[in-house]
Amino acid sequence: MEIPTNKSGSHSLFSGLLPLFILAHFGHHLLTALPIPLLPMIRSDFVLDYTRSGWVISAFTLSYGIGQLPGGWLADRIGPRIVITIGICGVALAGFLVGLSQTFVIMIFLLALMGFLGGGYHPAAPPIISTLVELKNQGRALGLHTVGGGASFFLAPLIAAAIAASWGWRGSFIGLAVPTIAFGIFFYLILGRGVAAKPLEQRKKKSSYASSPTPRSFHRLVSFIILSNITGAVIFATTSFIPLFLVDHFGFSKETAGAFFAFIYSAGLWMSPLGGYLSDRWGRVPVILTVCFLAGPVIFSLNLVPSGWGIGLLLIVIGMIIYVRMPVSEAYIIEQTPEGNRSTVLGIYFFGTMEAGGLLTPVMGYLIDRLGFYLSFTIAGATLLVVTFIFSIILLRRD
Repeated sequence: MEIPTNKSGSHSLFSGLLPLFILAHFGHHLLTALPIPLLPMIRSDFVLDYTRSGWVISAFTLSYGIGQLPGGWLADRIGPRIVITIGICGVALAGFLVGLSQTFVIMIFLLALMGFLGGGYHPAAPPIISTLVELKNQGRALGLHTVGGGASFFLAPLIAAAIAASWGWRGSFIGLAVPTIAFGIFFYLILGRGVAAKPLEQRKKKSSYASSPTPRSFHRLVSFIILSNITGAVIFATTSFIPLFLVDHFGFSKETAGAFFAFIYSAGLWMSPLGGYLSDRWGRVPVILTVCFLAGPVIFSLNLVPSGWGIGLLLIVIGMIIYVRMPVSEAYIIEQTPEGNRSTVLGIYFFGTMEAGGLLTPVMGYLIDRLGFYLSFTIAGATLLVVTFIFSIILLRRD
């Protein structure tokens, strides 16, 4: 298969492997999107408090973060084909077993296994996608790829809620695992005919982005990654409790709370390409600082918004922040990292976000147990404002 590279215009964004990578991203997250919206059902099944409920999410998230490091390193060394396939099929197989689990301990172990097996997808996919378009369209291409994940996180809770209404939360894991495994095998065969199967030396020739970063750009890269990681982690820790917040604070049913959670990820269907486009035109740093500054007040607003459409609209805004941050961060890292190390650095970036999010989630659960939702959301929002202000000084400073 001949892979189009470095072409301009919208045609190049929808030709070649990019549409299939969007579907692959959808498949990768179809199972990983389930723990949070199904958390109210899991909590009832195992009789958990907020702290232990947080560890249900952390079991997956912490191992998912750990898996980013070997996944990124392997993608740079052996090529991304096998790593991406494990990131789809491995996650689905482990998710299938989660659906068969009957004890809390076994479920936690299998969620951790699902996270570790999925760790390689995100470090492996963006560097390949970046070779499919020229530099001026890179943000949009990565934004379109993110649409796949956003669509999965949007649709999976709705599908899972429908399945769970008849067969329980375990049936949701089993029902979505089977088609995901089938697609993973299909995508593996497609990649065998495309650029992802080629060794690193051949892929280097296709890349239009190069050069080693200067010490100054390295420091900016590190600062950018830390800011994006902290923002992503705090948002993740907060949104992990949104379904329980809807049940306990607003009186939603468990099924409705899981479906309502999809409002957050509806933004991924349209905001990711827009965020990537804006960063292509205005620059990565101004866009990332804008969404990071917005994140704090938006999280605090969870305390003030009314039930119904008010909370729904606020969840959409949270989703907008999430899905602008992701492609902009990936594009900036790829631009600032030499060929041959991009998956490794992306692995470090995703590791930081996932590990921080995994550690903060039970902390957030502990705060909610002790202080309630209002003070916990206030602390989270204030933390993001302070952190963003500090790193904005570093990122906007001109030598």
